[in-house]
Amino acid sequence: MAKRVFSVALMGCAALALAACGTSKPGESMDAAEKASETLLKTGGSGDDWSAIGFSYDEQRFSPLTDINDQNVGELGIAWFADLEDARGQEATPVVIDGTLYVTHAWSKVSAWDAATGKELWKFDPKVPGERAVHACCDVVNRGVAVWGDKVFVGALDGRLIALDRKTGKEIWSTQTFDADKPYTITGAPRVVKDMVLIGNGGAEFGVRGYVTAYDADTGKERWRFYTAPNPEKKKDGAASDDIFASKGNATWSDTGEWKVSGGGGTVWDAIVYDKDLDQIYLGVGNGNPWNHGLRSNGEGDNWFLSSVVALDANTGAYKWHYQETPAETWDYTATQPIILAEQQVNGTPTKVLYHAPKNGFFFTIDRATGKLIDAKPFVDGINWATGYDLATGRPIENPEARFYKTGKPFIAIPGALGAHNWHPMSYNPATGLVYVPAQQIPQGYLQDMDELDKRKVLGFNVGTSLNKTMLPDDQAAFRAAVAATTGRLVAFDPRAGKVAWAVDYPAAWNGGTMTTAGNLVFQGTSTGRFRAYAADTGKQLLDLDMQSGIVSAPSTFRVGGVQYVAFQTGKGGAFPLVAGVAGGVTRKVPNLPRLVVLKIGGSAQLPAAPATTLAWNPPAQFGTAEQVASGKAHFGRYCQVCHGDSAIGNGFTPDLRVSATLADADAWKGVLLDGILKDRGMVSFARVLTPADAEAVRAYVIDRSNWTKAHLPTEAAPMGR
Repeated sequence: MAKRVFSVALMGCAALALAACGTSKPGESMDAAEKASETLLKTGGSGDDWSAIGFSYDEQRFSPLTDINDQNVGELGIAWFADLEDARGQEATPVVIDGTLYVTHAWSKVSAWDAATGKELWKFDPKVPGERAVHACCDVVNRGVAVWGDKVFVGALDGRLIALDRKTGKEIWSTQTFDADKPYTITGAPRVVKDMVLIGNGGAEFGVRGYVTAYDADTGKERWRFYTAPNPEKKKDGAASDDIFASKGNATWSDTGEWKVSGGGGTVWDAIVYDKDLDQIYLGVGNGNPWNHGLRSNGEGDNWFLSSVVALDANTGAYKWHYQETPAETWDYTATQPIILAEQQVNGTPTKVLYHAPKNGFFFTIDRATGKLIDAKPFVDGINWATGYDLATGRPIENPEARFYKTGKPFIAIPGALGAHNWHPMSYNPATGLVYVPAQQIPQGYLQDMDELDKRKVLGFNVGTSLNKTMLPDDQAAFRAAVAATTGRLVAFDPRAGKVAWAVDYPAAWNGGTMTTAGNLVFQGTSTGRFRAYAADTGKQLLDLDMQSGIVSAPSTFRVGGVQYVAFQTGKGGAFPLVAGVAGGVTRKVPNLPRLVVLKIGGSAQLPAAPATTLAWNPPAQFGTAEQVASGKAHFGRYCQVCHGDSAIGNGFTPDLRVSATLADADAWKGVLLDGILKDRGMVSFARVLTPADAEAVRAYVIDRSNWTKAHLPTEAAPMGR
């Protein structure tokens, strides 16, 4: 009888499984349009299309087109342009299929255009609630769409994964991918693999647990989920990650520590790449929460899978291997940066590899079949947290002083938390064998000396280092030194030789992503408003166009009606401009003009005259005691600088508080800071963490900053309009 009951139960479970999942396996139920999409993503096609943000599944951002080349690129001009709505960060790479261009904007908006003429075909606004912005570490940005069959997919800031009709922009389905009561966001682009849509999330700075989920492309139903940090109780979730955490991963996390409250971090907010050759998926995993390993995990364990590249079975999400680039990470050295798939000779054998240049400053070549480290070499100068990697163990050779929570001393890290390379896409040219990396030099101080204000709060960053004690001092030389130390560089890295082949230095950091072509070209925009092309083999500059506004997005190229075009967005934004203050240097003075720009040989369209950006600067009279100003500085550092700049020096796309119309009026200031009257524009109430006396102290500090910077840094720190 027991056997009979078991058999019936088993049959019932099988029937339920069939009813829930259908009888087909992933990829078997694709229609003709979806199969055409898969073919295009696998091969990249002729180059007439740019079918995904990374061009194809390999995400090399390499186009085979040669109509625009190193002989004629200097003849590029504007074919057409379109002004966009929101003067915030524009980070998406345009996707072009069958002559239609699809692109996302700030606030997760999507639009479709006739790629040759610039006629807008449709526009979709997911109407993300403005108050969600408080959970976005690095602006209300979005990095692009995925196109599959007759659908366009976008991940919205508030966690919705949305499928749109490709021809009309009408919503087909929407699914909520995370608990909206927790400080998650989505800023990355979805990827489509075998009729599944994959999406991760952000929020590690605030305190969440990372994961990636695969959804059915036709229905939005969940197929599988893989967590990148353990269950706080170290128990199973009913997820694809259960077995690896139970067998090995849980043991790499302490049994106590702040991760039990925060979720541990490890969000996958950008890189998700499909390997068509090995049928596996690579996740680039982010930082821990808190950053401070001493608090997060009591200084114990490597903390799988933080700062790792993780390989999963594409069909089930099951773990295959991982390589942890920064074990026990404690500096916000994410591994979420773009991943490129390629082949190269390793000891005389053709090998399938992946290339990765994450925040920590080392360029990694990894065997993508096994996860074995092949090489790790610096792609920037001055790295001081480690001297290199032991290739036998795959582990970094660390500088003991870098673990500030052990020494009790401050540590000025190179690179800092903004990274030697951030999200800005890099590209790979098979003809030259070089990878083109938007690199930068942005040092950062880490400090274990925390006080009550630094402890975990319900709003703001919770990173376990002192944010309120690391702003620049009142010293003109220190401010100017910060500008001089913050630079950018376009690096052409040779993975086979393990060194930089050529480089171009920039006077400012946070420059745009790159794209390369068979025409021996590399394209990149800069945060200073230039759009440039270089010879891919030598680095010789061949094009320099004034685009009037900062460019952080990466371009794409395509061909319509026999004409090759290059498309990109302008509009400065993101983490560095938000927090940099005067260290933003010349980029602060560049207008923030959100646009979609398309170039062609002989293009003759002209941009309108750039607007004046300098604002009137008449600080209110100082009030408050020195103690009150000092208190306001501490609260500003803890809650405000990540959006309004170091020392309250604004950035030109969120309000410069030094010239705020509310600054002279205590009631108006309180209305914004505590009453939340601007929550629909992203400025929520901070009454949960600030008292009226605190708010008034912050006002006193900002007035102090307005007066001091006007007197001592009138040129470098002049307030800029949006």
